[in-house]
Amino acid sequence: MMSGAHRILIIEDDPAIIEMLRSALSREGFLIDEAADGIEGLALFPGKDYDLVLVDLMLPKLDGMEVIRRIRERSNVPILIMSAKDGDVDKALGLGFGADDYIQKPFSTIELSARMKAAIRRATVYSSVERQTEPSMSFGELELDFENFSVKKKGQEVRLTAKEFEILKLFATNKNRVFTKSQLYGLIWNDDYMGDENVINVHIRRLREKIEEDPSRPAYIKTLWGIGYKWEGG
Repeated sequence: MMSGAHRILIIEDDPAIIEMLRSALSREGFLIDEAADGIEGLALFPGKDYDLVLVDLMLPKLDGMEVIRRIRERSNVPILIMSAKDGDVDKALGLGFGADDYIQKPFSTIELSARMKAAIRRATVYSSVERQTEPSMSFGELELDFENFSVKKKGQEVRLTAKEFEILKLFATNKNRVFTKSQLYGLIWNDDYMGDENVINVHIRRLREKIEEDPSRPAYIKTLWGIGYKWEGG
């Protein structure tokens, strides 16, 4: 049982999967709300303070990609995609709209629960006011305030997901240190690296799009081909 109940929103149209998730996750201590289509899910979302949204990609009325996009416009709540689709395009699209993680059907409820708890834990760390504070840092026109979890570019607020902020903090506080993809996966996702580079690549790309002046020629997050990434901000 979890210490403190977390409320999650499950948006899934398959009754059998809903029943499986309800049974397994309730035993884990999650409080669960359910929606059978994208429209219903978006209608439920503003009504409660959810700790995580679990969404299928293939939904009636409004597909999962659009649901993710609309939720991300108003909230940085952790979003975990579940889908039978296994193509890199689907992962890139889903994560590109702001999802935090992806799990392929069929999946074990044990793995799903672990990923959900990890996502909630990351988000909680970066919203807690009782964490250890760190100094602000500036890199050119980029201002990073780790105490208030604020990022500004040219004086304008940059909205990052909890995971994007975690990646940025790791790089910026370890200037010129090279991180392999395996190391990044272990440090950010708290999981063993299984060779799936796409999740890392998408998050790096999205972070670059938000903080770099020219994402195709990054000044901050540099790629070392075949090795990994490092921060070279001035």
